Amino acid sequence: MTEVADARFELRKVVGYEWLILDHRYEVNDPRRTVGCVYQVDEYEVEVSWMREIPLARRYMTPLDALQELLRFENRSRSTRPIEIPHQPPLMAPAPTPSSPL
Repeated sequence: MTEVADARFELRKVVGYEWLILDHRYEVNDPRRTVGCVYQVDEYEVEVSWMREIPLARRYMTPLDALQELLRFENRSRSTRPIEIPHQPPLMAPAPTPSSPL
């Protein structure tokens, strides 16, 4: 069974209790294609081994929950445009004052 929730990511069942989360931005033979490995821990819990540095939880109720959390994370990280920093010309240094003789 393969569940596609986004054109970019796919949750693919490998065997009875194991799934892969794949990123279709990368070619089939590219190791970056596998984003996470999902394993069934018990009837109500799965554990994810993230293959990238992704600050998401390791345990979810279903494999689909893990995929949906990844989709939310990816959409959130791209949802805002960069904040522009106003640029101003450098401040002019004050003109030197003539020294007065003592």
